[in-house]
Amino acid sequence: MLQGLPDVGLVGLIATSHIISKLGLSEMAFLDSEILPPVAVLHEGLPCSPVRVFGNKELVALVSEVVIPAEVLQPIMRGVVEWVQSKEMKMVLSLGGIPMPNRQDITEPKVFGLASNRALLGMLREKGVEIMEEGFIVGPHALLMRYCTKSNVPAISLLSQAFYNYPDPEAAAATIKELSKIVDVQVDVSELLEKGEEIRLRLRDIMRRTQSELARMRKSQEYDLPSLYVA
Repeated sequence: MLQGLPDVGLVGLIATSHIISKLGLSEMAFLDSEILPPVAVLHEGLPCSPVRVFGNKELVALVSEVVIPAEVLQPIMRGVVEWVQSKEMKMVLSLGGIPMPNRQDITEPKVFGLASNRALLGMLREKGVEIMEEGFIVGPHALLMRYCTKSNVPAISLLSQAFYNYPDPEAAAATIKELSKIVDVQVDVSELLEKGEEIRLRLRDIMRRTQSELARMRKSQEYDLPSLYVA
């Protein structure tokens, strides 16, 4: 299962939505809960849940077209992990971004991996994925990794260097490239690179709402190094 909820630079949302589109994944489920915002998304004149699951027999992808409030993230991510377990999925892959204060100076964003166990970390190293050795992660992928580790669900998170305040399709493209090293998801990312400005404009409103929730989650902690490891 791919997880692409709104986060830094909307990296996970952009990457996962692009994969859904290019692979032609069909809607197969949706999330319904009283703790979600009272929102319906209209597609072709019909109301839809803003948090939906698309997929086929090999891959499913969770995306949200609205920002999930910080105060309800924990029960929602716990529910997602329980659902993953009930479907006996082989692995969870969480796609996201990490904020870089000098992102404008980075031509090719780096993508870092982390995993729920040492065996998966070893696999990432073998595939040539750079490991995030120390630091903080905050938000949907942080909770997903915590709950997967606790429940012994194999999970990997791929986090690309990204703008904190702006949609970052280039970072999403870099994340998809790294993802293709791990699972057989061969998706052309040229459209993300060629239409970057158009994508930024289209997603600016959800980025603005996401930014306010990131502030509530204290997302800026990801700039820091845990004090335990500071010499």
